[in-house]
Amino acid sequence: MASVSLEEEFPQTDEIIYLNHAGVSPWPRRAVLAVEAFARENLEQGSLNYAQWIAEETRLREQLACLINAPSSDDIALLKNTSEGLSFIAGGMEWQRGENVVSSDQEFSSNRIVWQALARYGVEFRQVPIQGLDAPEAAIMAACDAHTGLLTVSSVQYGSGIRLDLGELGTFCRENGILFCVDAIQSLAAVRLDVQAIDADFVVADGHKWMMGPEGLALFYCRKALRERLKLMEYGWHMTEHYLEYDRQDWQVSATARRFECGSPNLLGAHALSASLSLIHEIGMEEIERSVIKNSSYIFDFIESESNFSVRTPNEPGRYAGIVSFRPTRADVEALYHRLSKSGVVCALRQGAIRFSPHFYTPRAKLDRALACLNSR
Repeated sequence: MASVSLEEEFPQTDEIIYLNHAGVSPWPRRAVLAVEAFARENLEQGSLNYAQWIAEETRLREQLACLINAPSSDDIALLKNTSEGLSFIAGGMEWQRGENVVSSDQEFSSNRIVWQALARYGVEFRQVPIQGLDAPEAAIMAACDAHTGLLTVSSVQYGSGIRLDLGELGTFCRENGILFCVDAIQSLAAVRLDVQAIDADFVVADGHKWMMGPEGLALFYCRKALRERLKLMEYGWHMTEHYLEYDRQDWQVSATARRFECGSPNLLGAHALSASLSLIHEIGMEEIERSVIKNSSYIFDFIESESNFSVRTPNEPGRYAGIVSFRPTRADVEALYHRLSKSGVVCALRQGAIRFSPHFYTPRAKLDRALACLNSR
């Protein structure tokens, strides 16, 4: 990390204490420069270098495949958002009346609504309470039965910050013939994720949180053996095998995950996200995870030393990542949130708790200032 200047990459003003990477992350400087260069190229040359733009899209797939240890970049589709990827799964499977989908009761609406909508096919969506459990995985697995077609969970819960043991869940699913879907938006690029090690069938994640990219571009990983099992919902030029041969009449669907991309790609977003991922690659996920966990642990230590707050996020190793959620015990949580906001602390109010989510680059001095604001009047 010595070759990377975090001060240059993240020149946030001194008045801002940014603790909302679980919401929308600031971009690193290199992402901004990549977008400026792309815009300048469009201004001066139009699409003269379109072949190079496609090459950047290809590079992004390779970066994402490396980030999650996918077997191949052919397993990666670039979609608009997490909801689109989850909808492709929910809408693409052949459901039978009486089947069920199992999840937790803390999922963000993206990983809830698409499954609840399956009720029209007679599919039950089971939401398992997990707050306060020492082994939430056991409760989730216990809710599965012979009619469970898919288990879907967030790797880290957006509100409580609970981190699940994906390896345990993936092994259970593989042994019981259940498909395993992971909404990884709250962990990808905060902590390490290996789709092969956890036996994931599907992984989805927007780029605008811990990956520090733009909104409107998301990773969709689909296990190779399942690509053709998903019934396609959209068709267009970009999802065909020979997609640059525009006049070809005997088209066929791409054998790769590009089959889920129907039309023109978000090349502006691809340039930005690729630049952000280059920073993540340079620093390394091992170092990033270490720093993220260290920052969360630092917040835990402060909160637990105070009598005025209760922590919602479990602080056992392996049970948290970059999110720490807490509540004041003798004050109004909304009033505290507004006071933090007025002090320049960019955080979130989720499920009745304050959510802090610093990233690996967050200066300790700013974290100290944010924590000091908790008890100020």
